[in-house]
Amino acid sequence: MSAYVISEVEVRDKAAMEAYRTLAAQTIVQYGGRYLARGGAAEVVEGGPPAKTIIIVEFPSMARAREWYASVEYAEALKLRRTALERRLMFVEGVPVL
Repeated sequence: MSAYVISEVEVRDKAAMEAYRTLAAQTIVQYGGRYLARGGAAEVVEGGPPAKTIIIVEFPSMARAREWYASVEYAEALKLRRTALERRLMFVEGVPVL
């Protein structure tokens, strides 16, 4: 069953963000992930607070998403993340299609 990694992001340093984004994208592909949304316009239609930049990545399974997040490869990107952006990160299991 697919799993989704959802990031709500606020950029702190644009140059560091670009470097982080490049490294993160490489590792996502390496672990079987693919972007579904990557920073497009987001609009809150109910509730609050206002939406920040949203990134959604699909992985083939929750196990694979966790493996990616804990990987040596992604650890390099995480070093940049600390200065590049502030974020809230969520892992969400998909629902089987009937």
